[in-house]
Amino acid sequence: MTLDIPNLKDFDARLREEAHEEPTLEVPQGEPTKHTQIIAIYGKGGIGKSFTLANLSHMMAEMGKRVLLIGCDPKSDTTSLLFGGKACPTIIETSTRKKLAGEEVKIGDVCFKRGGVFAMELGGPEVGRGCGGRGIIHGFELLEKLGFHDWDFDYVLLDFLGDVVCGGFGLPIARDMAQKVILVASNDLQSLYVANNVCSAVEYFRRLGGNVGIAGLVINKDDGTGEAAAFADAVKIPVLAAIPQDDDLRKKSANYQIVGSYESQWGPMFADLATAVGIAPPVRPAPLSQDGLLGLFSAEHTGADFVLTPASDADMRGKFAAVKPSLEVVYDNV
Repeated sequence: MTLDIPNLKDFDARLREEAHEEPTLEVPQGEPTKHTQIIAIYGKGGIGKSFTLANLSHMMAEMGKRVLLIGCDPKSDTTSLLFGGKACPTIIETSTRKKLAGEEVKIGDVCFKRGGVFAMELGGPEVGRGCGGRGIIHGFELLEKLGFHDWDFDYVLLDFLGDVVCGGFGLPIARDMAQKVILVASNDLQSLYVANNVCSAVEYFRRLGGNVGIAGLVINKDDGTGEAAAFADAVKIPVLAAIPQDDDLRKKSANYQIVGSYESQWGPMFADLATAVGIAPPVRPAPLSQDGLLGLFSAEHTGADFVLTPASDADMRGKFAAVKPSLEVVYDNV
C-alpha cells in the first residue's frame, strides 16, 4: 500500500500551470489492482454517510476482510456510531496533548477496535481556531509517521465531508490517495448538488492526469421518488445500494446500533453493498450543469422555470434615485 504526498507548494504550482492546458492524457479505467483498496466516501453533512460507513465496515469485517475506518469529518461521528456513541480521542487532539507533554503518539492512543474493524478519527480544530482542511493534512502526515505504508488491510475507508471544498477535504482526489470514491446522497437537491460537485472534482483531476474515479452512489433514506437514481444514470455511475427510508433503521441509527451484521435483518443488504464496493471499478463521471441538475426535479419544487428580472440603477438607489443629465450626444435630423 502506498501513500504519496508531494510537496504542497510544488503541487499547487503544477495544478495552476496544468489547469490552463488542454488535457492529452487518457487515463485507463479498470478494476483496482492494489492489495489494499483505499476508498474515500463523500456526502453532504447529515445525509447518513457515517451511518452507511460504520455499518459497511462492520459488515466487511464479518465477511472476513481486514478493514481500517478513518473518520475525516470534524464532527467525528463515524467512530461514535461504530463504538456505540463513545467518542474516541482524535489524532489531532492526541498529537497536541502528547507534544505538549514531550511524548510520542502511539497507535494505541488513537486506533481502536470493534467487531474486527480498526477505526480512528483525524478530528479538527475548534470553531474559529484553525482550518479543518489543514487539520486533515496534518492528520495524514502523522499517520505516515505511525507506519501507514506498512499496515496490512484489505480496505481503508475514508469518511470525508462533501460540502466543504477546501484543499484538505479534497486530498484523496487531488493527490491520488484513494483509488475510488463512493458518493452518499438521497432524493433531494442539496445532497445531489454535493454529489455532483464531487463528480466535478474527480473529472477535473482526471483531466490533469489523476487516477481516482467514482465507484458509484449509495442512495440513503430512499423514498422511491427516483431523483438520485436518475442522477446516477445522468452522470454515468452505478447505484451500489438503495437504503430505504425506514423507521427501524432511523431508530437504530439514533441509538448507535450497528445493523451491518448477519445478526440483523439488514445484514444481507449491507453484505450486497460490501460486495458491490469491492468489485466496482473507478469510472470517470460526467458531471451535470446546474440546469441539468435542476432538470432532474419537478420545476415546481426547484423554481427551475423562474425567469430572472434584471435590477436597475434606480432600483438600487431607492429613495436616493435621481435623474442625471445624459452625456449622450443627440444629433438633429438633417
